[in-house]
Amino acid sequence: MQMAGIKTLILCNKNIPLNCHLPSLSHEHRFGLVCSSSAMSGKMKVIRVRKRGKRISPTMVALNEGEVVSGNESSTMKLSALVTLRSGNDNKVFVHQMVNNLLTIFGPRQQTQGIVLQLVSTQLDPKKMEAKLSKETTLELSEEHKGRSSIYKVDFIVDSDFGVPAAITVVNGYDNEFFLETITIAQTIHFACKSWVQPSKLHPHKRFFFVNKAYLPSETPTGVKEVREKELRQLRGDGKGRRVPCERIYDYDVYNDLGDPDMGEHHARPTLGGPSNPYPTRCRTGRPPTTTDTKAESRPSESELIYVPRDEELGDIKRETMDQGKLMAILQNIMPALTDKIIGNQGVFNIDHFIKDSSQLPPLPWNLFNFGSAIQEIFKFDPPKVFSRDKSHFLQDDELGRQVLSAFPLSIERLKVFPPESKLDPSKYGSVESALKEEHIIDHLEGKSIKQALEENKLFVLDYHDVYLPFLHGINALEERKAYATTTIFFLTKMGTLKPIAIELALPTENPNASSKQVLTPPKDATSKWLWQLGKAHVCSNDAGVHTLVHHWLRIHACMEPLIIAAHRQLSVMHPIFKLLNPHMRYTLKTNAISRQTLINAEGTIETDHTPGRYCMQISSAVYKDWWRFDMEGLPADLIRRGLAVPDATQLHGIRLLIEDYPFAADGLLIWSSIEKLVQTYVNHYYKNSNDISTDNELQSWYREFINLGHPDHKNASWWPELAKPKDLISILTTVIWIVSAQHAVLNFGQYPCGGYVPIRPPLMRKLIPKEVDPEYTDFVMDPQRYFLSSLPSLFQASKFMAVINIGSAHSPDEEYIGDIKDLSSWVGEPEIIDAFNEFSMDMKNIENEINRRNADPKLRNRCGVDVLPYELLIPSSGHGATGRGVPNSVTA
Repeated sequence: MQMAGIKTLILCNKNIPLNCHLPSLSHEHRFGLVCSSSAMSGKMKVIRVRKRGKRISPTMVALNEGEVVSGNESSTMKLSALVTLRSGNDNKVFVHQMVNNLLTIFGPRQQTQGIVLQLVSTQLDPKKMEAKLSKETTLELSEEHKGRSSIYKVDFIVDSDFGVPAAITVVNGYDNEFFLETITIAQTIHFACKSWVQPSKLHPHKRFFFVNKAYLPSETPTGVKEVREKELRQLRGDGKGRRVPCERIYDYDVYNDLGDPDMGEHHARPTLGGPSNPYPTRCRTGRPPTTTDTKAESRPSESELIYVPRDEELGDIKRETMDQGKLMAILQNIMPALTDKIIGNQGVFNIDHFIKDSSQLPPLPWNLFNFGSAIQEIFKFDPPKVFSRDKSHFLQDDELGRQVLSAFPLSIERLKVFPPESKLDPSKYGSVESALKEEHIIDHLEGKSIKQALEENKLFVLDYHDVYLPFLHGINALEERKAYATTTIFFLTKMGTLKPIAIELALPTENPNASSKQVLTPPKDATSKWLWQLGKAHVCSNDAGVHTLVHHWLRIHACMEPLIIAAHRQLSVMHPIFKLLNPHMRYTLKTNAISRQTLINAEGTIETDHTPGRYCMQISSAVYKDWWRFDMEGLPADLIRRGLAVPDATQLHGIRLLIEDYPFAADGLLIWSSIEKLVQTYVNHYYKNSNDISTDNELQSWYREFINLGHPDHKNASWWPELAKPKDLISILTTVIWIVSAQHAVLNFGQYPCGGYVPIRPPLMRKLIPKEVDPEYTDFVMDPQRYFLSSLPSLFQASKFMAVINIGSAHSPDEEYIGDIKDLSSWVGEPEIIDAFNEFSMDMKNIENEINRRNADPKLRNRCGVDVLPYELLIPSSGHGATGRGVPNSVTA
């Protein structure tokens, strides 16, 4: 609409997409107009702007709620803003909060307390060629709102030609930190800050917060380009000094902090990272070296938290849930510990007395329970799902087959040659030729020859020979630790289930021409029945170790940590790829820091609970060196590498599963494809061609740093995917999101429900299987059950393991699940992106329904049937607790 001397702009009360219908306006004008919509009961809003010889300020158009302060050409405006924040809770302070308080007592008090805010325009001042700034405004907090979220109103004074705010600087003049949640200007321009702001006496630099909109680096408004780069420089730090908990610096270091050589050789551990023990890097803390070994970083004190950037700390709900879990774990372990002391440490079967709903069991020989029955139940473990289904103390063959396809599904492979071939050097480890022969398995192939079974994809293998054999001398020299390098052959039955048909148990030998291997086959008498049970127990111990150390810790936690560090260092919060990845990075650095403090460290929970003991992390390093490849981490690539699928363009997901009823793969492909579809839409929205990818300096720096600084021991590998085209970025992002969400969910949240009953899945073995020439063989024959029990973890070891994985397998009440998208404000005005997220959310609901349908299909014998657990690990939603289902966005435990 055009009138003489008047421009009329008609705006609907809905947001107008950028670059639509307003081609003649500058980018800053368009941005302002998008933000100018306000609720008017569906009516059209008309703004008339008279020409007075010069173009009207976009501020007057975009922020029409502002109040004009003066009327001349140098007039100013007052813009109102709402600031939502919460100050620190005195009952839940961190160590650095105590430091702040000491500074308050002993340091000079600041002249002026308050929070100083200043707007940064999208435009540059043409005279100074610097960003236009508003006048500073000071916000004073109210004491009555301390510890709670509060909303404050502030006013900014800007020049009439200020432009549109794109950033805000914040300076904290108080003695303590506060959490800045959001800032909204004139009800239209939003800043989703969500960050802790430290006192200026500790951190004198201004904090920068950016408007809640995605910008590629090349599209950044000119006024905030320098601010965008300055913010990233602050996050990188200078790589020097000791980090303190109130900082927000992201940097790299090797794993040189797991041992404590100052406590003696028994507590020393090799550095992970470098030619001897290749490994990904972790978040640098800068603690001083130990006295004994200057290359080893000192351990934190018991009261000290391992540093992570302040915003990576757990939220109150998550922290409280974990603290409650730890307290309950202590209480649950008191009675098993006393029982072990009184009746000996071979009574692991008595674990049933410490699981709820076990009231029908005969009482223990010692009257250890003097509490009322209600109190007793409180201190008992919730029954793992596998316990509820079958209270047998022995692992059944069909259940082992289901475990390797469902609960612990990342190790099973198709057998390509028989017997399996080792890649180890026989000059180092002795003869590595397999002891498996045709006579061991031919009777279990349903009348097929071995050649037929291989050609028809009927033989599968769980092969831990090369993983364990190099470490067995050391492991078996440990007190009450005994292990084999196991190889288990499975046959795919007509029902679609896997049946174990042979187990090879290998030990190292000094003679390169000799081998120390034995083969067990399904039992034919009472003696072979017990030997078979012991063999399966050792297989489960191997499997539990690889599941925890390789598939869970290494492939998820350790390998993704440097990707997160690189993202914070190289991708601005304004970058669309950072915004996409941000929900998938939540809590991961803190979870990993907790692991370094109590789980994977020397004498930590992982070492004490698993057979390899002090060699646990060296095993994960060896696998990282010889096997891990980022290009093989996506689900389809992983399935093809393991021989469990073949490319097939006629299939829905582009591959065909060779085990149709493979629950992890079948359900996982649904989620993988949905992630890929979302990422494809998202990437193609922002990157139209290869040039857009190659010229995005932040994106290229992120990926380059992830490789070179995050995985320096593999930086020269030829298998790293390129990042040259939009399809390359789609593949990389789909892989990352899959790993930290669905794949982690399967590996983590099934630990307690599917593996928490120690008698049928022991993570630790204390004895080898006796041979007829061994002195212990007579004891075994006289009382095989007693020998079996003495080989498993003790009652107290079992209860400690159950307590730890119960905590790790539990969802906290503040969990954020895949597809449950609560905030799409970063993409207001970009309907294609919002539609893609909404479609993704619907996909997750449909996938949940499809998984439930499959779990009710009697033809799928690995997930439906008598005494068969339904497969729920990839159901996207969950309540809190150890539910055995639910796919969070990120690595949260």
